[in-house]
Amino acid sequence: MQHVERAEIPLLPVRQWLAAWDDVRFDEAQHRRRPPELFYVASMKASMLRALCDVRRRSVDGEGSRQNDLNIQRRHNEARSLEIAEFVQHGFPWSALSVGDRKSGKYQDLKKPGWLPTAIVVNVLAAGDIRENGAVASEDLVEVTAHDGSHRMSVPSTSPDWVPKKTAPIEVIDGQHRLWAFDGSESDFELPVVIFHGLDISWQAYLFYVINIKPAKINTSLGFDLYPLLRTEDWLEHAGGPTIYRESRAQELTEALWSFPESPWYRRIDMLGDGGRRQVSQAAWIKTLLSTFVKKWESTRSPIGGLYGAPAGEDAAVLPWNRAQQSAFLIEAWIQFAEALSGARHEWAQSLRDAQPGESADPAFDGPTTLPNTDQGVRAFLAVVNDMVFVLSDELKLREWPPGDFFEGTSEIGIRESLRTLRALPVAAFLRDIAEALASYDWRTYGAPDLPEVTRSAKARFRGSTGYRELRQDVLSHLAQAKDSRVSETAKLVLEELGWELR
Repeated sequence: MQHVERAEIPLLPVRQWLAAWDDVRFDEAQHRRRPPELFYVASMKASMLRALCDVRRRSVDGEGSRQNDLNIQRRHNEARSLEIAEFVQHGFPWSALSVGDRKSGKYQDLKKPGWLPTAIVVNVLAAGDIRENGAVASEDLVEVTAHDGSHRMSVPSTSPDWVPKKTAPIEVIDGQHRLWAFDGSESDFELPVVIFHGLDISWQAYLFYVINIKPAKINTSLGFDLYPLLRTEDWLEHAGGPTIYRESRAQELTEALWSFPESPWYRRIDMLGDGGRRQVSQAAWIKTLLSTFVKKWESTRSPIGGLYGAPAGEDAAVLPWNRAQQSAFLIEAWIQFAEALSGARHEWAQSLRDAQPGESADPAFDGPTTLPNTDQGVRAFLAVVNDMVFVLSDELKLREWPPGDFFEGTSEIGIRESLRTLRALPVAAFLRDIAEALASYDWRTYGAPDLPEVTRSAKARFRGSTGYRELRQDVLSHLAQAKDSRVSETAKLVLEELGWELR
């Protein structure tokens, strides 16, 4: 049986609470229950804190199942923690030297103290707080008490080898790389620690934002990856945060579609806005992505949000896909669609090939008079795929898609690895089924050659600003009549959720 040696740590209380804060909207349903009016400052041995802590990272377990998607940290970069560990031992610039230079003996004069004066910010879980492994076992709970003006924290063990029975009683809000530099260490190195008690998860997202993103001026698109909850925080909507996030992310996704060699849009997006090109412009792609996959979501206006930025599924959590995964998903959807159109022998597709031989690789997909090669068609396709996949997010096991080892950025190797793992998920087959059903839809534009007048008249309603919705509704109605029952039933469900009639 594990020996339990509880210890008490003195705390310095800090009361940061203004009367004006009473006007803040607190909402437990949004993971923003009223926070405590006190937080604390303490000095703790790194080894002890490390044993008591856990980091809620967006990762997968040993069997490949997705962990709780309310997790708050990006994946741990071991190299960064190793560099910090070296810094602690001998300071900077010694920590930046190569192993060979350290062993050479020529740079001993560069050794300096490795102070870490910046506080680790943590949250002590309350008895009712639930995480992916459940609540903290009662005997593992960390207790914060006050007596005669003295505040103390009672911890279940002082041993660096202590292991919680279920959920660790403390979680890291900020400073995981510094703390994990002492992983397995029994050093007496002490760290300053800022301690919150029972801080709800959304407030942790807010705290992470103001500590890291707001003052640091890093790429704001990273907010999508570092903290998925920030994609839906309404307090950011009024500060322009999500607009910056979404526009930056939409641009990155467009760049990935244009630059990835296997993408049907490889070098086929007008990235510079040059006039005269028969290509959809980068600006149009960004606008389309902002209105589909990364669109702002309001449950009161639409029950279907953007797959990359809205709570999805029964647990109403945001999909924690990183940039490489998001890029790969879009590329795979377009690959399936392009292949379905290439193999289509429907009358509309054949008529374009007959009228425009040699005009393009396949006039049905990338010719001058086919909707998939227009702003309007791109938006219709992305909207329909987003809608169909969004409403089936649980059934399609979207949360079981593990991030690859190359999780940062939209590098070719990261996207390629994400494509490989995506194709093993049920959603890949669903994308293929959607693409096959879409191939029978008449994608010719209003100005296509040899278009029957009755067809041209019907397509006239797709012109103008209202045409985007008209085309989307028309495509969904077409899918609702597909032979594939899952595609058909899902399209009907989407139409019902949107309050649109089946045509």
